[in-house]
Amino acid sequence: MQASKPKEITAKKSENFDEWYTQVILRSELMDYSPVSGCMVFRPLSYAIWEIIQRATDELFKKEGIQNVYFPLLIPERLLRKEQEHVEGFAPEVAWVTEAGNTKLEERLAIRPTSETIMYESFSKWIRSYRDLPLKLNQWNSVIRWEFKHPTPFLRSREFLWNEGHTVYATKEEAEAERDIILGIYSKITREYLALPGIIGKKTDKEKFAGAIATYSIEHLLPDGKAIQGPDFHLDGQNFSKAFEITFLNKEGKREYAWQNTWAITTREIGVMVATHSDDRGLVLPPKVAPIQVVIIPILDEKSKVEVLNAARDISKRLESVARVKLDDRDYYTAGWKFNDWEIKGVPLRIEIGPRDIKASQVILARRDTLEKFSANMKDLERAVIDTLESIQSNLYLKAERFLKENTRKASNIKELKELLEKKGGIIQVGWCGMRRCEDKIKEETGGKITNLPLQADRFEKCVICNMESKMTANVAKSY
Repeated sequence: MQASKPKEITAKKSENFDEWYTQVILRSELMDYSPVSGCMVFRPLSYAIWEIIQRATDELFKKEGIQNVYFPLLIPERLLRKEQEHVEGFAPEVAWVTEAGNTKLEERLAIRPTSETIMYESFSKWIRSYRDLPLKLNQWNSVIRWEFKHPTPFLRSREFLWNEGHTVYATKEEAEAERDIILGIYSKITREYLALPGIIGKKTDKEKFAGAIATYSIEHLLPDGKAIQGPDFHLDGQNFSKAFEITFLNKEGKREYAWQNTWAITTREIGVMVATHSDDRGLVLPPKVAPIQVVIIPILDEKSKVEVLNAARDISKRLESVARVKLDDRDYYTAGWKFNDWEIKGVPLRIEIGPRDIKASQVILARRDTLEKFSANMKDLERAVIDTLESIQSNLYLKAERFLKENTRKASNIKELKELLEKKGGIIQVGWCGMRRCEDKIKEETGGKITNLPLQADRFEKCVICNMESKMTANVAKSY
């Protein structure tokens, strides 16, 4: 019995990106909408992807001596107000708890927008001597940030999942050295797991994290030509240690303020991955983050049903040691319906086996990324699966990297910058004098903004706005 019609993506990625993206994330069963505006439901598929990202990232954290902790969701208002720049930066986004049952609370409690303030209250008690440093902690949790008008699931939502790392060092040099370590971890995850390239750079003072002295980010480019911020790292200097009295006695017995960093990767990366790799048939998942890497679909008829199912089960057992495998032996759907269903859900590799394949001692492999189909000898199946999954992972990254390079351009004046952003989008590199007024003028004239200042880039002689000497190269883009 056929239980339902196959799902279908009706919007085209190249014609209506927003509608296409919405259809893909809903019909692939990644997420669903919740009754709370701007908040979403992570369905099993998306949460399984997040668990893979989380495990891989956490393993790299642990190799650097970073330990996991958990701090409360609710933060007293008096703590949130201790660091003025920090509270001013987050004030519009904070959701407050003011009552419990029928009792009005004596002090408002903020629902965690980020955890600096509640964690650092404890740090000030735990750290006494240089022997207590470095302190390297991380927590995996969710946060609420309320202030925005146009939520987009995964890419921009009021509640999201993330890691937030918080480290404390005795010296400025030690704290600064951590930047490349953490950004290296995030770059490994985005590139090697999610197959996502990005541009690493420093945020402008206008765009940096509230309370930090410097912010560094990995910026992605989406197929609609808009940039979006990925993982980030914040050098907090001594701003928070002075606000929260996080001090220690150094080796000479002198009291000093500690140096701190914070850093995060979020479930936004799932949305970036979906938007970057998926196509008009549905979701496309890189094998390293696919909860199911290989789906086996037996081609059944009444005469050979038992033989084909047994062969499919044998293949499933064989492949368990080399891949995450699913045998779809549902007999109430046709093979064609299953093909469509697993294509929409983005499973990287499909194996088809029917009575003719058994006689020929082969199976048919179908790649999700290129839609290519080819036969593989049964005796060499493990190697064929391993090689094909590696090829898919590599192909998705190279395709995304090519798109980023082809859509990263240069402009020498405001007219060129405006025309490029309007006609082609993408990331436009320009010279910048470093002045806030010129940064504001870029936004005013083009609708784009400086996303970050790339650590590696060609230098420009003059600022794109004022024509004075350029002090740095800036990436400009329209962004989420």
